[in-house]
Amino acid sequence: MTPPFVLLVVAKAPVPGLAKTRLCPPATPAEAADIAAAALLDTLDAVCAVPGAVPVVAMTGDLGAAARGPELGTALRRVTVLPQRGRDFGARLANAHADAAAEHAGLPIVQIGMDTPQVTPVSLAAAAAPVLGGGDSVLGLALDGGWWVLGLADPRHAQVLADVPMSRDDTGDRTLHALTTCGLQPEQAARLSDVDTMAEARSVAAACPDGRFAHAVAAVGGRAVA
Repeated sequence: MTPPFVLLVVAKAPVPGLAKTRLCPPATPAEAADIAAAALLDTLDAVCAVPGAVPVVAMTGDLGAAARGPELGTALRRVTVLPQRGRDFGARLANAHADAAAEHAGLPIVQIGMDTPQVTPVSLAAAAAPVLGGGDSVLGLALDGGWWVLGLADPRHAQVLADVPMSRDDTGDRTLHALTTCGLQPEQAARLSDVDTMAEARSVAAACPDGRFAHAVAAVGGRAVA
């Protein structure tokens, strides 16, 4: 039997004009928000199907103005939703771990974002396995230099994220350094592509062709990437 653990999704409400703006063009702001909403919905489906996972979403933004708002509202009823807090993204990540740990004391936390809709229950379980099997941490690097998954046996170590510059091409390496500097020995999960550009969106959609995300990307059609 898989031991319980928190599977934490850090998410932003997919509001047109505020979500996935680097997809525009060729996507319109409404299409970019729809792609983001589809990614979050596919991610939540996968998260909720992982054995032993206690699903938690740390959310920011106005869901009332979001693409696919009613569908997202229904999906989020399956999880614990906590508000994000913090001055910048690193602080919000650190606080999300702390708040999830306060809600579910004593459990390891495995955290992902909403930018890897190609994840499956099997791949998420594999990413969590190191911290469920006695390891202290796991980090999955992204192809763009960031990271897509962080697992911690002791969520207090997430405080190191507050001092790591985010959204850079060396964020993954800096995060790995911060974890090892505080005495952890992170195992590495599979390396994935996340979604920031339309080229990445189309590549990821090809890896999960049957989900909402792939259909949302296909709706943009063959318009050229600017």
